[in-house]
Amino acid sequence: MKVKFVKSAIMGVSLASLLALAAHADALKPLNSDTEPDRIDWSQLDAKFGPLPKAEGKLKVGAVAKALNNEYWRSLGQGYANEAKAAGVTVDLQAGQGEADQLGQLAIAENMITKGYNILLVSPQTDANLTPAVEAAEKAGVPVVNVNDAVIPGAKNYVGNVQKDNGVRAARWFIKNRPAGGKVAVVEGMAGVYAAVQRTAGFKETLAKEGPGFTVVASVPGNWDRQLSYDVATNIIQKNPDIVGFYANNDGMALGIVEAVKAAGKLKDIAVIGTDGISDAYKSIKDGELIATVDSFPVLTGEVALETALRLKAGQKLPRVVATPQALVTKDNVDRYTGDEAKVRKNLMEDAAAK
Repeated sequence: MKVKFVKSAIMGVSLASLLALAAHADALKPLNSDTEPDRIDWSQLDAKFGPLPKAEGKLKVGAVAKALNNEYWRSLGQGYANEAKAAGVTVDLQAGQGEADQLGQLAIAENMITKGYNILLVSPQTDANLTPAVEAAEKAGVPVVNVNDAVIPGAKNYVGNVQKDNGVRAARWFIKNRPAGGKVAVVEGMAGVYAAVQRTAGFKETLAKEGPGFTVVASVPGNWDRQLSYDVATNIIQKNPDIVGFYANNDGMALGIVEAVKAAGKLKDIAVIGTDGISDAYKSIKDGELIATVDSFPVLTGEVALETALRLKAGQKLPRVVATPQALVTKDNVDRYTGDEAKVRKNLMEDAAAK
């Protein structure tokens, strides 16, 4: 698997192409990956569609990540590499310079289409920035799978977890473990991105319905950035010294918040929950600092995403959404979801069967 960063200043990408979103002539309704009824759980693919068909010819898969300075997206790429090796195909993983390099990411996707890649796996930085590339791929007959976590409204196929459920699980931890309620805050991802909107809504709506003793005193974008989240959390703690907890839309931000909580001397008083399940979050949980993360198992998600794409390339008619697993990981169950990948997959299959 080749990993490559591409600068946003690549020639040939115009702002006009980025904004040409309304021209998408697809009969599908705009995708809401959390509520789309045409869906299947990842654990049911083999049972309903049989073993993965053997890839015909030398397929070249292009994978466009949000950024590779975040472990989550590197882990997703590892999942692509695992499945590619098993299936005998080639995956080229590329990403922009950071999680705000929208033009750079678009240039990568458009370049892959021009170079004749057979399949595209895309994880957009926003719900809109890769729409022109998706349209071009469809015209060229190239299957495209939208893989976590921003959602292209016109995407025909999506692989990922239920984003709203991340926030729901975090809220229910607070309701169960802080029965007296109290002040809490949300540090959001990039404003307007589907995953950030859904995770935040799940947290707030669940507290409002099931935890009336809680008050959300702040809900501020942290833009997926650890340092910014540290600064935001420091300010919130200063204004609300009696705050009992934070929910962050990803683990990088959560770990920045943990540092702010430690600096304020309130580690025993303020609980922090993150999202994604990166290794630093697991270490922090084991160390008794981060209370929990909602793991969406990016390695497995990458494997399932490439499997989905290969099934589509082979002509299988899959549901529009393939839902991947997630779990609230705390000090009590952290060992169940760490270690050998085969063991983790086995445990997640057991979780799916128990639903």
